[in-house]
Amino acid sequence: MFACLHGPGKLTAVALEFSPVVEEISADTVVLDASGLDRLFGHPQDVAGAIARRAGAVNLAMASNPDAAICAARGFSGISVVPYGDEAKFLGSLPVSLLSPSPEMAETLGRWGIYRFSELAALPPLGIAERLGPEGLRLRELARGEAERKLVPVEDPLRFENELEPDYPIDLLEPLAFLLASLLNGLCTSLAARALATDEIRLRLKLEDRTTFERTLRLPVPSLDSKAFLKLWHLDLSAHPPQSPIVHVWMGMHPVKPQAAQSGLFVLAAPEPVKLELTLARIKSIVGADRVGSPELLDTHRPNAFQMAAAKPTLAPPRGSRLVLRLFRPPRTARVALAAGQPHFIAAEGVRGKVLEYAGPWRSSGDWWTRDPWSRDEWDIALSDGALYRLYCDPRGWFVEGSYD
Repeated sequence: MFACLHGPGKLTAVALEFSPVVEEISADTVVLDASGLDRLFGHPQDVAGAIARRAGAVNLAMASNPDAAICAARGFSGISVVPYGDEAKFLGSLPVSLLSPSPEMAETLGRWGIYRFSELAALPPLGIAERLGPEGLRLRELARGEAERKLVPVEDPLRFENELEPDYPIDLLEPLAFLLASLLNGLCTSLAARALATDEIRLRLKLEDRTTFERTLRLPVPSLDSKAFLKLWHLDLSAHPPQSPIVHVWMGMHPVKPQAAQSGLFVLAAPEPVKLELTLARIKSIVGADRVGSPELLDTHRPNAFQMAAAKPTLAPPRGSRLVLRLFRPPRTARVALAAGQPHFIAAEGVRGKVLEYAGPWRSSGDWWTRDPWSRDEWDIALSDGALYRLYCDPRGWFVEGSYD
């Protein structure tokens, strides 16, 4: 037997109190598998009465299949028990619109004068198949209360959370590390049991002064390395310690699928992303978080305009050969001799020679609408010593910006 509840309220929570197998049809309709409830409450009428008393003012129907129960709950008020074997007769007075036919199908049935379940159920199946196709057969089966299917149960979202309450307030990092290790090991074990990993770990600490301290670790790639996680938390909490003793610890992990990557046979192995993240965290604790990361170009034509973003390790090395420009920071001031308006000889710190070949100038400018405008002419030059350099000139003078590999 199946029971359907139709009406306002939190019907899914009510249905789960009676059965672990519950399908949520819509926001106001749920179906539950009522098999076995007769052992607790008795006849189907008694089962329906028990569910209705808990659900409140809703329509409730019981039937031998889910779709018959849904139609009865949506079509009749109060409690309905559809007799087994007489579903077509019991549902016959309901309007066809309860079956939610497509607009084209509803128009066709209206032209035929089919407005009730009984009228649709009386049509021959062969004629329905020839004229209305699979949708017509499905609607006829629903009108006769003969549709058989399994419920698609509601699944609670996976939650990987745990919490601990120490016996006494903790004000040192070392005893807190023991609690964190216990939480991390338990959560990683739970994730591994479901073939999952995590890319985000959340920590919430309740402090003795009744405030809440929250931190989040975001990983570059999904992982289950609990030892690395503990070291990352140790470094993070050392840099951002709570301001009061800790009385409660909560930790949660965001579940994701593990990320797999296959390295090339002749490619050098790259460091593991989590270990690289641990190394970066140690460097941040020394030089500062704003000095570690990956350079990210800004949306401007200004040369060397970038900002530091979170490091994003790549799983595969770039393919092909590239000409790399190694910038001098700061650019090296140069003395340049011109011939016909082009660089002929340059001298700078570590750079000296005659210009054999050049390309340029490339003139660019920008930000003229701000207080910090810029303009420059650039050349790529090959010197007599065989080296390649980037040379530019701006209102301040001549500079060697970098060398090409």
